[in-house]
Amino acid sequence: MDWGTDLWDQCDIIEKHTQSGLELVEKYVKFVKERTEIEQNYAKQLRNLSKKYNQKRSSKDEPECRFSSYQAFLDILTEMNDYAGQRELIAENLMMNICIDLTKYLQELKQERKTYLMEAKKAQQSLESTYKQLDSSKKRFEREWREAERAAQYAEKTDQDINATKADVEKAKQQAHMRAHIAEECKNDYAAQLQKYNKEQNQFYFNDMPLIFNKLQDLDERRVRKLAQGYILFSDTEKHVMPIIGKCLEGITKAGTNVNEKNDSVIVIEQNKSGFERPGDLEFEDYSQGINRASSDSSLGTPKGPMDLLGKNKSKNFWLFSKRSKKFTPERTMPAVTEDFAHLPPEQRRKRLQQKLDEICKELQKEVDQSEALGKMKDVYEKNPQMGDPASLASQINQTSQNIERLRGEQSKYETWLAEAGGRGDALRYKAHSFNNNGANDVHSPDGAYSDESTPDPSQAIYAEFDDDFEDEELAAPIGKCTAMYNFPGASEGTIAMQEGEVLAVVEEDKGDGWTRVRRSNGDEGYIPTSYVTITLNK
Repeated sequence: MDWGTDLWDQCDIIEKHTQSGLELVEKYVKFVKERTEIEQNYAKQLRNLSKKYNQKRSSKDEPECRFSSYQAFLDILTEMNDYAGQRELIAENLMMNICIDLTKYLQELKQERKTYLMEAKKAQQSLESTYKQLDSSKKRFEREWREAERAAQYAEKTDQDINATKADVEKAKQQAHMRAHIAEECKNDYAAQLQKYNKEQNQFYFNDMPLIFNKLQDLDERRVRKLAQGYILFSDTEKHVMPIIGKCLEGITKAGTNVNEKNDSVIVIEQNKSGFERPGDLEFEDYSQGINRASSDSSLGTPKGPMDLLGKNKSKNFWLFSKRSKKFTPERTMPAVTEDFAHLPPEQRRKRLQQKLDEICKELQKEVDQSEALGKMKDVYEKNPQMGDPASLASQINQTSQNIERLRGEQSKYETWLAEAGGRGDALRYKAHSFNNNGANDVHSPDGAYSDESTPDPSQAIYAEFDDDFEDEELAAPIGKCTAMYNFPGASEGTIAMQEGEVLAVVEEDKGDGWTRVRRSNGDEGYIPTSYVTITLNK
C-alpha cells in the first residue's frame, strides 16, 4: 500500500500529516535538550556537594585521616564525583547523538519536503493552466456556434423574404458560411484543448502526484525510523554508562565495608596515648599534729597531687586536665612548642621524635646518594674532559657535603633527644648503620675528591660498638606468636614486612610505643605495628 494509490485525492491531508511529523521531531529534540540540562545541573550539584564536604587539607598527616571511617567518607566523595562525571557523559552523549543529529536530519527533511510540495504545486498549476485554456476554447466554441446558428437562421429568413434582393440573400449566405467555418475551427480547437487537458490530467493523477506522494511517504517513513532510533538512543546512552555507575556504587559499598571500628579505636590510642602513669592516692594530712608541713617529707607532709605524682615531669602541666581546661589562669598556661617536642606527653614526644628522625634519615640518604653521583660524574669528567668540566661540579659537591654534615648534626641531636625520651636506640642504630653501608660516612673534600682519612664521628664508635655486641648476641627465645591481620610493607629501617594471615614469633613485647619485635622462621627479625596483629604469649 502506498500513498500515491490510496491517497491520490488527499493532498491536504498528506501535507498536514508530514508537517505534524516534523513537529513531533522538533518536540522530541526539545524534550531531550531539557533532559540534558537536568543531567548537567544534577552533575554540577553532585560535584559541588562532593567539593563542599571534601575539604582540602595542607597535609595528609592530619590525625583523622588515619581513621578508616574518615577515609571511607573520602572514598565515597570520590566515587560521587566520578558518578557526577558519568551523568555529565550522559548529558554530552544525549546532546551529540540525539539533539544535534536529529536537528541536522530535521533540516534535511524540511528541505526535502519543501521540494516535493513545490513539485506538486507546479504540477497542479500546470494542470490548472491547461484547464483554463480548455475552458476558454470551450466558451469561444459555444459563442461562435451560437453566432453561426444565428447567421444561418438570418440567411434562411432572407432567402424566404420576397422583398430581399438577390444581393442581400447572397450576402447573408456568405455570412452564415463564414460563421459556420469559424465555429468549426473553434470546435476543433476545443477538441484539441480537451484532449490535451485529459492527457495532462491523467498524467497528473496517475503519474506525477502519485510519485510525489510516494516520495513524501518515503520521507515520512524515514523520519519515523530516525525518530525511533532516537528513542532507543535515549535509553542506550544511559545503559552504556551503567557499568561504570555500578562500579561507583560498588566503590561506595566497599568503602562502607572497609570501615574497621576496632582499628580506629587503636589509632585513637596510638595518636593520643600520653605515657603518663595514673595518679596515686593522696596522703593524709594530720592538722592535729603540730608539724611544719612546709618542710616535712613524711606521710603527713604536703599532700601530693597529680603534678607531684608525675615524678620528673612535675614541672610540666598535667596533660589530662590542662589540655581540656576551659579556663586558663596565669599560673597554668599552655606549654610553648619546642624543637625537641618537650611540650608533648612522653609517648607522643617519642613518636614525633622518631618521625622527625625518620625524615632526617631519608633526607640524609638522598644527599649521600647525590654526593656519590656527583663524585662519579666528576671522575667521568676527569677521564673524559670533552664531556664536561670537573670544576663545574665543585659548588654542588661542596653544597652536598655541607648538607650531609648539617643533617648528621640534626640526626645526632634527635637521637639524643629520643634516647632521653626513652625511645628504641637499636632501631635508630640500624638506620644509622645503614647509612654507613651506603657510604654516608665517606667525607668529600670541597673539590669533590674522595678522602680516605676523615675525622672520626664520635657517634660512629657507639654504632660500631653496638654492631659488635649485636653480632655476638645470641638469638632470644620467642615469648609467643602473632598472626597478621593486615598487610604491612615494612619499608622503614628496623621494620619487617608481613602478609595478612602470616604467623610470626614474638621476640619482644610492645613497650608502649605501638611496635612489637618479631622473627620469621628463617631468622629475619624486625618491628611491626602492634595493632596489625593478634598476639598470643606463651604461658
